[in-house]
Amino acid sequence: MMMKMSNFRWKVAWLIFIVSFVSYMDRVNLSVATPVIMKEYGFDKIDMGLIQSFFFAGYALMQVPGGMMAEKFGHRITGSLAIVWWSVFTALTAVAKGKFSFAGVRFLFGMGEGPIYPAFAIAIFRWFNKKEKGNASSFLLNGSFLGPVIGPALTVALMSTVGWKMVFWIFGAVGIVMAWIWHKYVPETPEESPYVNEAELAYINEGRTDAPVVKKAAPWGKLFTSAQFWAIGVQYFITDYIMFVFLAWLPLYLMEVHGFSLAKMGIWAAMPWLTLIIVTFSSGYFCDKAIANGASQYWIRTLCGAAGIVICSIALYIATKTPDPMQNVMWLSLSLGSLGLTFNASWACAINLGGEFAGSISGWMNFWGNIGGVIAPTLTAWIATSYGWDAALIATALSGVVGVLAWFLVKPDKAIV
Repeated sequence: MMMKMSNFRWKVAWLIFIVSFVSYMDRVNLSVATPVIMKEYGFDKIDMGLIQSFFFAGYALMQVPGGMMAEKFGHRITGSLAIVWWSVFTALTAVAKGKFSFAGVRFLFGMGEGPIYPAFAIAIFRWFNKKEKGNASSFLLNGSFLGPVIGPALTVALMSTVGWKMVFWIFGAVGIVMAWIWHKYVPETPEESPYVNEAELAYINEGRTDAPVVKKAAPWGKLFTSAQFWAIGVQYFITDYIMFVFLAWLPLYLMEVHGFSLAKMGIWAAMPWLTLIIVTFSSGYFCDKAIANGASQYWIRTLCGAAGIVICSIALYIATKTPDPMQNVMWLSLSLGSLGLTFNASWACAINLGGEFAGSISGWMNFWGNIGGVIAPTLTAWIATSYGWDAALIATALSGVVGVLAWFLVKPDKAIV
């Protein structure tokens, strides 16, 4: 009788989903609390933009080192330590007193979150069949995107009950628990897990020609001369830039431009992120299925990556011409939601292009994405302050042209190393 497959790898995928969700809740909490913090401390938009940018500076700074750490020490130890680190500084956000202490704490918080996605990329490479990379990546991405769906309403509810500072203490404690669970249940390889049977292990390793796990450094000299290496970074810079404009400023935009109350904002600010989750899950499933059935990986990943940015930019421009609040939310939802095509293609490509060096490739890609995160909050705040919110969103939409062009140099069917 054939042994029934254990399918523990999908429990690992759900754990990645949950940890990613917690990590993004920790980011969203600040943007939701922004109106209250601005009033309490007398900050203006530029101040808050700079505070948000310091998070992304720390986060971007640790992307490549985080990938190298994950390759050297493994995703188990690197992931656990990263979660503990960022959780401590999430909690310490509550004790910040002025713009400089807020900036310092958020910078260190960002450094803690830096290694987690490269570590997850390595875990996905080792724990999943080569035909499942896109679907597994969607768990990583959608955990992140669920944070902004639940975050606004949950944070508003907590703020109204226990105050904004307690929100950060609560999520700091949740993170410590998640670090323990990750370390306990996700060893470096499925071979080491007591929950993976022989049938599942054989399926995971089907068609795999990789040597046993050997901890070695990525060939950076070869990577830096690769057009693909630079292209995947550039397109993700644009993709994350647009997404972080939404993350940093959507709550305040809805309140200032469309007159949403704090409670109403907590509900409607979630809609673009919910759309993003639906598109990311759907594209991960259908793209993997199409490729498994023989479709060209080059065209599936390239067209999804480029089309996501095109639709996003057009819908964002239309949103600036739509005065009705509900129609505006609809166009904003289409805009951010369409990036699910691009996000899924990006992470599937990083894992495929990098192979055993998926941590370094994904770290490089996420480094450029978060350079976009460094620039987006402050630049958007400056444009909105100087020229208005419409100008800020139109400038964001126009940046998509660069991302679309970069996608045609990624060549997702050809491994870099």
